[in-house]
Amino acid sequence: MAIDMPETMEHQEKEELDLREPENFINRELSWLQFNLRVLELALDPSLPLMERLKFLCISSTNLDEFFEVRVARLKHQILGGSIQTGPDGLTPKEQVHKIALFTHDLVKKQYETLNQVLIPELENAGIRFARRTRWTDKQRRWVKRYFNQQLLPVLSPLGLDPSHPFPRVLNKSLNFIVSLEGEDAFGRDSGVAVVQAPRSLPRIIRMPNSVTRDKYEFVFLSSIIHAHVEDLFPGMRVTGCYQFRVTRNSDLFVDEEEIDDLRRALEDELFSRHYGDAVRLEVADNCPENMIAFLRDQFNLHSEDCYQVNGPVNLNRLMALTDEVQEPQLSFKSFIGSVPTILERRDIFEAIRTRDIMLHHPFESFQPVVDFIKQASTDKDVLAIKMTLYRTDVDSGLPAALIDAARNGKEVTVIIELRARFDEERNIQLAHRLEEAGAHVVYGVVGYKTHSKMALVVRREGTRLRRYAHLGTGNYHPRTARQYTDIGIFTADPDYCADVHKMFIQLTGFGRALRLKKLEQSPFTLHDWLVERIQAEAKAASEGRPARIIAKMNSLTEPQVIRELYKASRAGVKIDLIIRGICCLRPGVPDLSENIQVRSIVGRFLEHSRVFYFLNDEFQCYFASADWMSRNLFRRVEQCVPVEDPELAQRLYHECFQLYLDDTVQTWVLNSDGSYERLEPDRDALNAQRTLLEMYALKELPPA
Repeated sequence: MAIDMPETMEHQEKEELDLREPENFINRELSWLQFNLRVLELALDPSLPLMERLKFLCISSTNLDEFFEVRVARLKHQILGGSIQTGPDGLTPKEQVHKIALFTHDLVKKQYETLNQVLIPELENAGIRFARRTRWTDKQRRWVKRYFNQQLLPVLSPLGLDPSHPFPRVLNKSLNFIVSLEGEDAFGRDSGVAVVQAPRSLPRIIRMPNSVTRDKYEFVFLSSIIHAHVEDLFPGMRVTGCYQFRVTRNSDLFVDEEEIDDLRRALEDELFSRHYGDAVRLEVADNCPENMIAFLRDQFNLHSEDCYQVNGPVNLNRLMALTDEVQEPQLSFKSFIGSVPTILERRDIFEAIRTRDIMLHHPFESFQPVVDFIKQASTDKDVLAIKMTLYRTDVDSGLPAALIDAARNGKEVTVIIELRARFDEERNIQLAHRLEEAGAHVVYGVVGYKTHSKMALVVRREGTRLRRYAHLGTGNYHPRTARQYTDIGIFTADPDYCADVHKMFIQLTGFGRALRLKKLEQSPFTLHDWLVERIQAEAKAASEGRPARIIAKMNSLTEPQVIRELYKASRAGVKIDLIIRGICCLRPGVPDLSENIQVRSIVGRFLEHSRVFYFLNDEFQCYFASADWMSRNLFRRVEQCVPVEDPELAQRLYHECFQLYLDDTVQTWVLNSDGSYERLEPDRDALNAQRTLLEMYALKELPPA
């Protein structure tokens, strides 16, 4: 007998099913590509210094490399395994790869148009020239000949292809040349095809001496020099074609953590194979004949949509070398020094932290106090122990050195090093070796979970008691990137916060059940449920006619349940502003779904990296976290989320991370419901949030906007 379902329950079920429809979600990979397009568009922004625009072009190229090495490689692996599994957006791996190819072919075309039609002419106007082979002067030809004979010829190894010399193993992202030949060599071989591999030790851009240049700065590409003298590598034969190419390979390391005894050793073994993973992309000169392209594709088992013909160097990010060679201050952002809060100018940092919680907003405020915190702890006779998480850091910076000194000085030093921080694995392994040699306890986190939390704890004897001091932040303990990324950090001696940090370290280094924290939320245990509850509380307030508001700033938003809860809150009347630098799978502005949600992306001089949240109907209102609202952060990583209890600091956080960014009209792109982004047009009273913060905190004069 059929049972009638109550109307309210039927409505709720229908609502839930509607929110799960694929059209309500933007594809993760396509959203990331939109972000990289925004990075590229900064290379076209005439308001930015010229060398900074060149950097943005290079960054867009580097970003795309990593995207293919990891994301596209993973999708292709799924296709090979026969997977037809779809994500929230309903696209299969094969459909995603096809859509990615369509987008990236247009993106790469725009990259090279930006270089050739915009940046190179503007660089020439600024006295910076790339010497083209067809336009070399006699002096330059002679200099190039000498350079080739002295610097290149001794290290180049041409590889003729025949049955005893098969196609060589081509290193991931290395510069190579496919050469077509006529004639027989000394052994009577006439296969007609050879490969020349450019060693990675060779610079890709070489500055010519002033004695042969026409401008203040004149550079020649390594590829041009090899092209000009490639016949010298094949004496007695005629070169009929020489074309540069580069292959991108799967660089995602695979380590079955359930089947290994030593994670570090397993990663060390796996790192070498990264250079020779399955090919996922082929880049080749645009004048390369179709038969040569087909030959290369066949060698790497790639399809036509995996091949990118480019009008210029096959590795655009190598142009970044110019930023070190060209010393023209007016062509770059003016340097600045982040300020230090007055309270931290005291000699004793522990005394300052005992006085009150101290917040730092990097890079506008200096990262040096964080380094000083560990440095002072390493030599302070009353400090007994230091505990710290390291996800990415500069191995040669003051922080690792201070930890090593602390261990040598007899402190109990415990460092959680995340060996699986992608593309930093080798550096982290080196750091682990150095710390262990100094006597520190090094732990590699928890099997199956990356340790992404940013926290440090110092235990100090003060009189007859032990006092703990903590630092919690949104960014990596990396002094160099702390000058390039925006992040939030807080020093505290509050017993509850420090006790929570202590419990998190116990969970990371030992065994036992999840410990209940008093102030912090943590992944993978409580943070996701807490987020859902906070969003639901705002929806409830709105449905009851009370004021409701959510503002959140983060790198990425992909977690399906969080997105559905935001949709429900929007439908209940909650005004939601999301400031999301990169990936956003939520569709804003859809009638009866997300009308009350606006998503904006800030892309500027600094990489927006802080994760900060505001809920109007909440005791603390403002929070900062190490975690984005992504499935990996909420379920597969160790993360922390910190309430800002101090009203003064909470108000400052709201102003600097929300108010200024919501008022920004210079660096802001707004997400449309179709997944595209539209840049705001600055008005007469245009506000640049990053520049405003620099003016508030920086210690050096800044250039005009």
